[in-house]
Amino acid sequence: MFQDKYVFSQLTAFLNRTQFNNYVRKYDGNRYVKHFTCWNQMLAMMFGQLSNRESLRDLIVAFEAHRAKQYHLGLGREPIAKTTLATANQNRDYRIFEDFAFYMMKEACEKRTTNILDISGKKYAFDSTTIPLCLATFPWAKFRSKKGGVKAHVLYDIEAQVPAFYTVTTASEHDSTAMSSIHYEPNAYYIFDRAYDSFKELYRIHLTDSFFVVRAKTNLKYKTVKWKRRMPKNIMTDAEVKLTGYLSEKKYPESFRLVRYYDEEDDREFTFLTNAKQLSALDVANLYKKRWLIELFFKWLKQHLKIKKFWGTTENAVRIQISVAIITYCLVAIVQHDMKLKRSTYEVLQILSISLTDKTHLRDLFDKTNFNDVKDLNDPLIPGLFD
Repeated sequence: MFQDKYVFSQLTAFLNRTQFNNYVRKYDGNRYVKHFTCWNQMLAMMFGQLSNRESLRDLIVAFEAHRAKQYHLGLGREPIAKTTLATANQNRDYRIFEDFAFYMMKEACEKRTTNILDISGKKYAFDSTTIPLCLATFPWAKFRSKKGGVKAHVLYDIEAQVPAFYTVTTASEHDSTAMSSIHYEPNAYYIFDRAYDSFKELYRIHLTDSFFVVRAKTNLKYKTVKWKRRMPKNIMTDAEVKLTGYLSEKKYPESFRLVRYYDEEDDREFTFLTNAKQLSALDVANLYKKRWLIELFFKWLKQHLKIKKFWGTTENAVRIQISVAIITYCLVAIVQHDMKLKRSTYEVLQILSISLTDKTHLRDLFDKTNFNDVKDLNDPLIPGLFD
């Protein structure tokens, strides 16, 4: 059945082309296009991501080497020139790929949902990663006087272990400003680092019947309303507090919970703020510990998908490449789930990177390939890989 179908074509069969075409029509992406369509463009970019191409020229050389296979890989009949792909990345509306990335994230989250903590409701971590850029090459991405960069702000589903939402800004934007773009779900938990102690946004979470866990800054001004006297091991404080600063009190007028936790392993003390009064203090600390998964995701994304070296210099091209990187990640996550693969995301990508133009059934490809140097096959983001 699959003897005449390339691995890359089998992989892209998991993509919903009908949904993608809806976004193309919405933004009129194929207007005046004769051969190299938006679908061809996305598959070409995905091929570059999966095959670890370092540059646009490197990607075009790979296409030339596989010229006879190009049509069956889904890349169209006409040869792909460097200027063709560069022009498409520069001019075609990035929202086509961004909306499809949102669709892929939603599908991956729904399929891969689990329950890693005995707490009902969705659990998300929100953080950003800065991608440095050369200011002379990317003048629109001004960060400092002589530096450029963009920030990818990601809402990460810590149970499905895939992103649920993202937005891209210049690196000069403060992290907390991106909180306003999140659509908060009732009865969900949102975990933040201390850069996100925007009390106006935290109160918005509270008003939507959602819950937040955020690490407090050291200069927090508050008064204690009441506190618990008997506390479990490693819990130093569990109290109900109110803000006393003039502006912060106006932004968050109600009381919330302050939990001070001592981490024996790292010999560190953490102070958390939360409106989740129904949870135990240890559950609050354990929720914050899960925030580390988004840090592993950022590290994994930068090392294994091509977003540190961009294949275009315009803002549109950068946004398209980041969107395609997210689409590729979600595709691998969906393939892992649908095929019930007992392999890490790292392994899946390593196998795919050397097998895209083979004519092997995907099941045979993963069953017959044996990686002995990977420590844990069940964790899609393995800390040991980055030591």
